Amino acid sequence: MRSAAGLLGIIGGVIGIFVGLFGYGMVALSNRPEVTGFDLFDNPGFVQLVSLLAPLLLVAGGAMARTRALWAGGALLMGAALFYAAFGFNVATMFPIGFGGVGGLLAIAAGRPDEEKAHF
Repeated sequence: MRSAAGLLGIIGGVIGIFVGLFGYGMVALSNRPEVTGFDLFDNPGFVQLVSLLAPLLLVAGGAMARTRALWAGGALLMGAALFYAAFGFNVATMFPIGFGGVGGLLAIAAGRPDEEKAHF
C-alpha cells in the first residue's frame, strides 16, 4: 500500500504542477491593468499560494510514503483538499484530487509499519 500511495502521490503532483502553472498564470494575467474581464478568482492570493503548495505537498507526500506513511497520508490529503478549495472539482483537477486523496487514504491505511519503526 505504501508503494501505491507513493506512486499515486507523485503522479498526482506532476499533473498538479501543470494545473498550478495554469492557475498562477491566470491570476497573473488577471492582475495586469491592460487586461479586462478576467476577474475569475475571488481570492487570487490564495490561488497563487495553492498553485505552489498543493503540488509540492503531493510530490513530497508521495516521496515519503515508504518511510513515513502517516505523515505522507496527511500531506497527500492536505494537497488534495487545497486543490479542491482553490480550483474546485473539474476536468483539470480531477486527477490531482483523486490521486492525492486515494494515495493519502492508502498511506494512512498502511498503519502497521513495514519496518520496526513507529509512525512518529
